[in-house]
Amino acid sequence: VQTSLRAGFSKIISFDMGGTSTDVSHFQGEYERQTDNEIAGVRMRAPMLSIHTVAAGGGSILVYDGSRFRVGPESAGANPGPACYRRGGLLTITDANVLLGKIQATYFPAIFGQEGNLPLDKEIVLTKFHELAATMGGNNSPEMLAAGFIQIAVENMANAIKKISLQKGYDLSDYTLCTFGGAGGQVACLIADTLGMKSIFLHPYAGVLSAYGMGLADLRVIKEKAIEQPLNADLIGQLLTEMNELEVLAGRELEGYNQVRQQVSLKYQGSDATLAVNFSDQMRQDFEREHQRRYGFKQEQKALIVESIAVELIQTMDSPQEAILTRTRPMEELPPMLDRVAVFLANQWRETPIYQRSDLQPFDCLPGPAIIIEKISTIVIEPGWMAKLTEKNHLILSKD
Repeated sequence: VQTSLRAGFSKIISFDMGGTSTDVSHFQGEYERQTDNEIAGVRMRAPMLSIHTVAAGGGSILVYDGSRFRVGPESAGANPGPACYRRGGLLTITDANVLLGKIQATYFPAIFGQEGNLPLDKEIVLTKFHELAATMGGNNSPEMLAAGFIQIAVENMANAIKKISLQKGYDLSDYTLCTFGGAGGQVACLIADTLGMKSIFLHPYAGVLSAYGMGLADLRVIKEKAIEQPLNADLIGQLLTEMNELEVLAGRELEGYNQVRQQVSLKYQGSDATLAVNFSDQMRQDFEREHQRRYGFKQEQKALIVESIAVELIQTMDSPQEAILTRTRPMEELPPMLDRVAVFLANQWRETPIYQRSDLQPFDCLPGPAIIIEKISTIVIEPGWMAKLTEKNHLILSKD
């Protein structure tokens, strides 16, 4: 999120697709949290980031049960991994991308097989998809089956994003999809097309951005206290006292903090739906504005109840300055092309150029279809999309 903000984007959907699952979250000015959670059937009341997870990753197993396609929730994991890993694994999303040409074995490290010294095995992938097509009967081609499985995974991931955005009243048309995870770049354009989004942000460390971000994350301590009293002028003084006490308590756990956030969780009397707003003179107006946006109405005549208060202390960490790249090629000159290969895009095989990301220079614009290879990921630019590299080595994908 912080790198997206520095790139000039303020409304962000984070999309992290790894090997087993996909995590999505929403950002518009602040990190969203939820305090009432259910994990594996157990209800937990503890503040945590509002992240929605679905079982759709590069290792999600592809299944045809005789009547319909399914993607996951079972995963091939790292061992045996996808079928193309040469360890006897089942077909997965990764295999579908190999068959479609979106993952090129030639530009993947030769670390597979029992000895860890062989390239990806496209032949076994093709064989298994032919076997699946024969099982189904009809005129199903391996590439149409693979594309169908990819579309199911895309719909699953798009639905996860809708859950944390559209279902909460956010219009995604002016949001940026911040894509990371090893498999994120292969489906980013498809996800954005499904959601009507026009902008995608890819950090140079997108393939390992979770680990990179964890190392740079700010330190935070949150202390909460239940109140359950009507919001009125008499209560304000009590809330200030309570928050000062919470700050002292939290400060014992985080001595070097340099930011303090005070929030109140409000709800209409007789309602269970709470919304957190900043503690200020405008609490009621902020609550009603958010209630109107999320639920479509407000009840100005109803009393407000302060369910709880929270104080968050933040120790901001230093982030390394991003290097500024310089262009040495003429503006009209494109980067060198590594190869041109057949890739199945938009239901047809297309001759598609391959570029190395390290060969790109600021202001290079690559129209789709194209594939960009980097050390930690593969990025697929679908037809109709345009990729542009910025001076900070950020890759911005856009669609008119």
